[in-house]
Amino acid sequence: MGKRKRNKLPKYEQVEIIDLGIDGKAVGKIKNPEKEKQNDLIIFTSKAVPGDIIDIQITKKKKKYLEGYPIKFHKYSEKRTEPFCEHFGICGGCTRQQLNYDDQIFYKYKQVYETLHRIGKIEFPEILPVLKAPAVNFYRNKLEYTFTGSRWLTQKEVDSDEEITEFKGLGFHIPGRYDKILDINKCWLQKDPSNAIRLFIKNFAVENNFTFFNHYKNEGFLRTLIIRTSSTGELMVIITFFYKDTAKIELLLKSVHKEFKEITSLNYVINEKLNDSIQDQEVITFKGKDFITEKMNGIVFKISPKSFYQTNSEQAFNLYKIVDEYADFKGNEIVYDLYTGTGTIANFIAGKVKKVIGIEYVEESIKDAKINSDINNIINTQFYAGDMKDILTDEFINENGKPDIIILDPPRAGIHKNVVQTLLNTAPDKIIYVSCNVATQARDIELLSEQYTLIKIQPVDMFPHTHHIENVVLMVNKNTL
Repeated sequence: MGKRKRNKLPKYEQVEIIDLGIDGKAVGKIKNPEKEKQNDLIIFTSKAVPGDIIDIQITKKKKKYLEGYPIKFHKYSEKRTEPFCEHFGICGGCTRQQLNYDDQIFYKYKQVYETLHRIGKIEFPEILPVLKAPAVNFYRNKLEYTFTGSRWLTQKEVDSDEEITEFKGLGFHIPGRYDKILDINKCWLQKDPSNAIRLFIKNFAVENNFTFFNHYKNEGFLRTLIIRTSSTGELMVIITFFYKDTAKIELLLKSVHKEFKEITSLNYVINEKLNDSIQDQEVITFKGKDFITEKMNGIVFKISPKSFYQTNSEQAFNLYKIVDEYADFKGNEIVYDLYTGTGTIANFIAGKVKKVIGIEYVEESIKDAKINSDINNIINTQFYAGDMKDILTDEFINENGKPDIIILDPPRAGIHKNVVQTLLNTAPDKIIYVSCNVATQARDIELLSEQYTLIKIQPVDMFPHTHHIENVVLMVNKNTL
């Protein structure tokens, strides 16, 4: 008996794009062809903006929605603008380049409003206008690239009659594909000499027959490249190798050092694991210092290879000023800065309060946070490393003092339920919650709402040309109102 043929997924013609989803995809609606009395079907698609009218080829079919990609444009939206990057539409970054910046801001505001309304399920005040980014290009201070021995071929290359002889690449992951890397020529996210460093390293490695990593076979010499810049002009480069070959490592790093004298911290890692994370790996400094420095509001911050620091330095300063404004410090407060990272917020506010307690999971970041206090002669901070739900206990609070204000800047997963309960038990006067994921923030706001009133909401655009939005909220203890 022959194999049963799979039903070919349909295509839909002249679908109007009406919105943008919270994950960055465009949204269209069609009448449900199978059940006329039921609600319209939602179609999520890429590479489109509200106002486009397109034909969509469906690639995934679910009960309540479909996914696809555009195959023909009948009408282009007036909201469109010409993408400036040659890699747009293939690379997973800057997916909203085809939308003018004011409209990007409109949909980010809408995203915050709808997420708080849908998930938070509480009354909230008027959301303040999104704080626009000072720069929409070259705003990141950190980028990570991946080496591949089998790079992603663009449609132009596939359609070309020219023979392709070079398959090595250094760039970004294709969306949804950990094993497929797009070779990057120019990236608009990080200032010079970031592009020049990446291209030099790639070309040198190709010319010297270094093997690039194969994500299927888990073999190859070169794995990842991290470039970190700072407003002080310092520059960090970290190259990760899959195995140790001293001669090749020195050959490459000496060449990089000779070509780019502006690199102040040149490092490497030997990572034999199956994943690319270097958080649990030793970072070896080849030339220069083992850190770079950043300055903000007169405070110097030490940034080590594994340390977290807001990737948009200029906009981070504006974000921290909002935190300061919402706190309205009087000078005698005990403040807990949870998920403190390298202590940026803690040290930023230390001069205005009695004491700051910072807690962070990454031990290297806490070491830097302590150093950051020392080099700035800040004596009223204390920092602790460990899992938040394990450290922030009633006993810990009794030892360090009850906080008057708690500042939160958690990872995308938000706050653990045990931490939420501890916050409710501790009952500080104010909670200032900074989030890079409004959905988990909204969930946590609802949990805290039994004891706290949401007073202010300020979205901050840290990442232009993407769907990501940072959001700062002020919650006040109902007993103090």
